[in-house]
Amino acid sequence: MTKNKKRKDQDNDNIMAENQSTAPETKSAEATQVETESGTETSIAEQQAAELAAANDKYLRLYAEFDNYKRRVSKERIELMQTAGKEIIANLLPVIDDFDRAIKAFETATELEPLKEGVSLVGQKLKNILTQQGLKEMESIGKPFDAELQEAITNVPAPSEDLKGKVIDEIEKGYFLHGKVLRHAKVVVGS
Repeated sequence: MTKNKKRKDQDNDNIMAENQSTAPETKSAEATQVETESGTETSIAEQQAAELAAANDKYLRLYAEFDNYKRRVSKERIELMQTAGKEIIANLLPVIDDFDRAIKAFETATELEPLKEGVSLVGQKLKNILTQQGLKEMESIGKPFDAELQEAITNVPAPSEDLKGKVIDEIEKGYFLHGKVLRHAKVVVGS
């Protein structure tokens, strides 16, 4: 038993020696782990700060880009409004030229019939150009009064029973532009 006891004591001494020799390594490993954890915490904080700065930069760039977009669209809209009638005005220039020639013809004309015919042709040319641009005359006379399309100027006694509540006369024509009311017709309604 003494041999066993000596062996146990020797084994215990060896274990103690091993523990003492590895203890500083364990302490340094624990210290390294703490340092690594604090370094990791610092690294995570720096990483989050960098991500926040990148997101903030991206936000500012996106906001500036949207602001530039709004300004550009606003400028384009103003330019479009200023030049919207360019095409129709260009189409009307020949009609203006025809009216100028008609006025000159009135100064030297001796007969009225050719002048009437010339002015009628110019008027027809003007109506054709406007029709091509989507303008359409409203048909009102003889139709029932419709407050959404017509404006009643006055009521007069209807000459016959079937004209009651219908348009008898038209003071100003009404017009549609691309199917929508551009100007209401001013009419006289039979009562």
